[in-house]
Amino acid sequence: MIRKILLAAAFTAMLAATAHAQQIKLTGEEEKAIKEIRKVQIAQMAISQLYVDTVNTHKLAEDAIKGMLKELDPHSSYSTPKEVKQLTEPLQGNFEGIGVQFNLIDDTLLVIQPTLNGPSEKVGIVAGDRIVSVNDTAIAGVKMERDKIVSKLRGPKGTQVKLGVVRRGVPDKLYFNVVRDKIPVNTLVAAYMVRPGIGLIRLESFGATSHDELVDACDSLKKQGMKKLILDLQQNGGGLLKAAVDISNEFLKDGEKIVYTEGRTVPRFDYKANGKGTLKKMPVVVMIDEFSASASEIVTGALQDHDRAMVVGRRSFGKGLVQRPIEMPDGSMIRLTVAHYYTPVGRCIQKPYKKGDLKEYEMDYENRLKHGELTNPDSIHFADSLKYYTLNKHRTVYGGGGIMPDYFIPLDTTQYTRFHRQLAVKSIIIQQVLKYIDQNRASLKNDYPTFDRFEQQFSVPQELIDRMVAEAEKQKVKPKDEEELQKTLPRLRLQTKALVARDLWGMNEYFKIMNEENEAVKKALEILEEKK
Repeated sequence: MIRKILLAAAFTAMLAATAHAQQIKLTGEEEKAIKEIRKVQIAQMAISQLYVDTVNTHKLAEDAIKGMLKELDPHSSYSTPKEVKQLTEPLQGNFEGIGVQFNLIDDTLLVIQPTLNGPSEKVGIVAGDRIVSVNDTAIAGVKMERDKIVSKLRGPKGTQVKLGVVRRGVPDKLYFNVVRDKIPVNTLVAAYMVRPGIGLIRLESFGATSHDELVDACDSLKKQGMKKLILDLQQNGGGLLKAAVDISNEFLKDGEKIVYTEGRTVPRFDYKANGKGTLKKMPVVVMIDEFSASASEIVTGALQDHDRAMVVGRRSFGKGLVQRPIEMPDGSMIRLTVAHYYTPVGRCIQKPYKKGDLKEYEMDYENRLKHGELTNPDSIHFADSLKYYTLNKHRTVYGGGGIMPDYFIPLDTTQYTRFHRQLAVKSIIIQQVLKYIDQNRASLKNDYPTFDRFEQQFSVPQELIDRMVAEAEKQKVKPKDEEELQKTLPRLRLQTKALVARDLWGMNEYFKIMNEENEAVKKALEILEEKK
């Protein structure tokens, strides 16, 4: 376990030995680095061999690495082998498992939807089934943590797992032998025609399949008459640089710069469009908010700098540091910042930070809210030194970290009441919706065979709202007064209807309902409807 610390020591020792053998004179910095690494090595060996109590050398090595990285920037990090797997799975585009979307209701795994043509659907598992055992081990009613349940369901492709299932209306437990397979992880969660001629695509991250997902979605929407596009990157935390470059390429002309990277020891590298994109002439609006980061900001910055898109929303997160993965012998990994991302006109995407002050960095959202930046555009001030100009129309844009939109949409802090937020935080809304669907799935499917009919005719039953309020009271959550309750109801009904649609159809339908009240979507539509 000491090997992690000694890895760097071995490298520097090798450097010193090579320099001595070849009579190469080391620079002052190189000699200093060798001495410092030896110091760490001596400390590690001294603690492990001389300390009064038994020492976990594995943890000691990890703590040393974390301690070094802690004093750097907010995004240099260390991950254990298990964490590496969890971090890379969503970016790879697939994982290996049984293929179900599920949620936990009353300590039981409830299947929301089996993956289309996935392993579970092939053997006959359907929405509404409760998986109560895995390989004869009970997972229902035993207070098992979600992560542990997931670990039992996932496994290498080709391995078999026996599932015990309880199905409404069937008296006996059912058993299914499911052969695990690769399950796709989609990063595109919504693609639909929001108005005649205008499509909307929402990406929640940038993974290995994001570009292909976007191209396929655009092809489908074009067949439905799409002439203009809203690209929704709200709350998109980013992901793979390649995905951001490939998606930006769809909108830009040959040779147009997408982003460039540069660091102290990393020479500048420019990423440019190859001219083969299929959306180069399509009018587009990009929506962002304070949680749009990294790859989201690369795409937004590129399209804004080339005047290819109007940007709607609030200033993005400001994550513009390039991490290089350094793999350790045991499968753990250091992600070390080596460069910055810059937009085509030279804006540094990374917001300011103090080395070693992670707490202040993490308080950025609260500070923005406190200073009024999220609610009032007049509270946002930029120095002249942060002023840049777009490449085609020479419009003013600003650096200083993050991407500032062309059209500001204030955060409506009154949209959700305190009572509504507490209902959500305590999972009362989602749990009651799951119970409602579980009890009424057959009748809902019969009454609303299509989403269009559901959207037009379904209204949330008052009984369901009453159940939420009653459950909240059980948990000592109450509206302040009747006025707060009445103010809560319209948004609560909208969200509830969207959640019902999500569980009956999917995320596409969820956003179709929720976006009708999204102010950024309304502004994007206004901009695109004005374009000829």
